[in-house]
Amino acid sequence: MIVYPLGIVGPMEIVLIALVILLIFGGKKIPELMKGLGKGVKSFKDGLKEVDDELNDRQDPHSERKDGEASK
Repeated sequence: MIVYPLGIVGPMEIVLIALVILLIFGGKKIPELMKGLGKGVKSFKDGLKEVDDELNDRQDPHSERKDGEASK
């Protein structure tokens, strides 16, 4: 038997969580939930990229502009 330290989810716990989710939401609702989760993750990543781009633009004002012209 493998003993996992506190806070680490093992394979049996993942199976148990999946079964509980299946019981709560049913088989037909899960694809809709995953689609919504995927859209949320994509939106979050897009937001992080926008913030990262804005911070990079502020840190390096002498870099090339998006339209190809060098800033002064």
